[in-house]
Amino acid sequence: MLTAVSDLPPIAPRREETRTVHGDAFVDPYAWMRDTEDPDLLAYLAAENAHTASRTGALAPLVDAIYGDIAARTRQTDLSVPVFVRHTDGAAFWYYARTTEGLEYPRYCRCPARDRDELPLPDEPAGEQVLLDVDAAARSFDFYTLGAFDVSPDGRRLAYSFDVSGDERYTLRFVDLASGASIGPDVPDVAAGGAWATDDAYCYLRMDQAWRPDRVFRHSLAGESPDQLLLSEPDERFWLSVGESRDRRHIEIAAASKTTSEIWTLRADDPAARPESFAGRREGVEYDIDLLGDEAYIVHNDGAPDFALAHARLRASRPDQWTPVLPGVPGTRLLSVAAYERALVVCTRREGLSRVLVAPRTADGALGTFAEIPVDEPLFNLDADDDPDPGTDRIRLTFESLVTPEQVLDYRLDTGERVVLKQRPVLDHPVWGPYRPGEVVQERLWATAADGMAVPISVVRRRDVPLDGSAGCLLYGYGSYEISLTPSFSIPRLSLLDRGYVYAIAHVRGGGELGRTWYEAGKLDRKTATFTDFIACARHLIQAGYTSRSRLAIEGGSAGGLLIGAVLNMAPELFAAAHAAVPFVDPLTTVLDPSLPLTVTEWEEWGDPVHDERAYQYLKSYSPYENVRALDYPALLVTTSMNDTRVEVTEPAKWVAALRHVTGSRNEILLKTELVAGHAGVSGRYQAWRDEAFELAWLMDRSGVAERPGGRTKSPQAPTR
Repeated sequence: MLTAVSDLPPIAPRREETRTVHGDAFVDPYAWMRDTEDPDLLAYLAAENAHTASRTGALAPLVDAIYGDIAARTRQTDLSVPVFVRHTDGAAFWYYARTTEGLEYPRYCRCPARDRDELPLPDEPAGEQVLLDVDAAARSFDFYTLGAFDVSPDGRRLAYSFDVSGDERYTLRFVDLASGASIGPDVPDVAAGGAWATDDAYCYLRMDQAWRPDRVFRHSLAGESPDQLLLSEPDERFWLSVGESRDRRHIEIAAASKTTSEIWTLRADDPAARPESFAGRREGVEYDIDLLGDEAYIVHNDGAPDFALAHARLRASRPDQWTPVLPGVPGTRLLSVAAYERALVVCTRREGLSRVLVAPRTADGALGTFAEIPVDEPLFNLDADDDPDPGTDRIRLTFESLVTPEQVLDYRLDTGERVVLKQRPVLDHPVWGPYRPGEVVQERLWATAADGMAVPISVVRRRDVPLDGSAGCLLYGYGSYEISLTPSFSIPRLSLLDRGYVYAIAHVRGGGELGRTWYEAGKLDRKTATFTDFIACARHLIQAGYTSRSRLAIEGGSAGGLLIGAVLNMAPELFAAAHAAVPFVDPLTTVLDPSLPLTVTEWEEWGDPVHDERAYQYLKSYSPYENVRALDYPALLVTTSMNDTRVEVTEPAKWVAALRHVTGSRNEILLKTELVAGHAGVSGRYQAWRDEAFELAWLMDRSGVAERPGGRTKSPQAPTR
């Protein structure tokens, strides 16, 4: 057993096991950590937590200051922008969420709606009904998060699912909204998501042993038993999801791997209906549909790498029966379509910026010309929310940038008029004063990668920060799964900016910022481009005077944690400090084990090392855990969660143990484990603020910037060193 001595770095037991694959023998001294119930592992994690607390105790004033910044700037008692819903019985309601100062979780509420143009008063909406008080439901648990929250078509019943450990296995519950009583027994062990088929039937997902949603069931609230299996997906590469069409006439089931998809539809009101495939399944072809009556609008990549838009009748399942609507444009990723009686709304991404296009429809259904909704900022994120009413005359837009807090707008489909319904408030700080966007600048830089490719960097900083290398900088990266890091606003980030930090996002290959080819250039046997792009971004920031090596901190989570681990092995001298959150740092060991969650589905992203020796050798060449060496690593903070099913706690625990053994703790290496949490960390908002304050305080302190240069008001609590 390992004894916890908080002021000394914990040393985990080494029990060598040899893994031999494709003739390659790898000696793993920490393979025993795969048993997450092993008392030695639990003791090791406890010792690491005690050591981290001991090493960071002096940061408490700065942590408290940053936490105070977040709390002071956030309107803690607030109301989300209400959403208008007219139910099948004719009754109309406004639906919204309430947050209350001092409470970790919101209350979900509704009130009667007389007119869509009359939003309810935020303080006392007439006839308010609390549908679910999440804070009350969570009081008996250390962790609580929702996986579904759906009101029935007639507005009389609620289906919601909840997870109380962080392992993303939910319990499904049904409630009569008139009485507040539960309807029937709970349905345990379901996946997130679901959809009402009728007022008395709900569709939900179950998972296999590898945590893959692989079955869709129809549950009858009338007491019929057992639940009806609608579809089962045997191919381990594919995940299922379920939803309903906007007019609620059809249930839609989607199966998707990393490279291929298939959609099924069935009549929602027919218990005997069986799913019918819309366009079959063809390897390498992805598509999604949005239904308007018996019409389908299809977003697909058949002959269009960045996707195109087509139109067809619902039963016109062959692509040669589809009519092109928007052609594919290289570099402009077509993301989604929403079909309304008055217009088509299309979301795209170009140059890492999310955009919205609208094409009006005439009374006879003819489609007009698409026009992009204009934006007057250089970096931004503009999205269109789905409206539940096919006949709506308006849609909701959300807009934000690195300097502009999130806005929720109504956009009129007939006139193009935009009305800001709400902007996320940023309250005045008692020391720093009000947030003034004019004092902050956002800009796009371009780094040159090792192969000559131009890599975009999004940067935000105070306008008066000198570009002489004296400023601290936090560089964030991800670069996997075609996920795009959008320019978004953050209240916690203001604590960095006010203390003189530059915040930068590296839009590296493997992400989706510059289209599908950008993603494909950073996956499988080209994955290392993700890491070399990030290093190029770091060097560019240093060379351009935004920061210096002794002031540069880096951060990434999950697959972004893999990025952090890889670049630390490749260029540790560039960085002063690094934070790796729930890091995927032992990828080869994980994807060699098909029994683990996600493994088989991940082969299309990382390669299949079980059956492909080249994939094995390539993964081994960059795996952070298997490439730990006696290098001068920067200060490192690793955060993880005990119940994470996406990146098991085993991976960061092994990595930290290996780093500490090889480096001899020359530099600070800290591991902090949340004992009741999942992949996204803790569930309560105040707990999340406290964790973020701790991480930012550590990064600032370890990258050596105590106060913001330029002579502005000092921090309420100067960082300790």
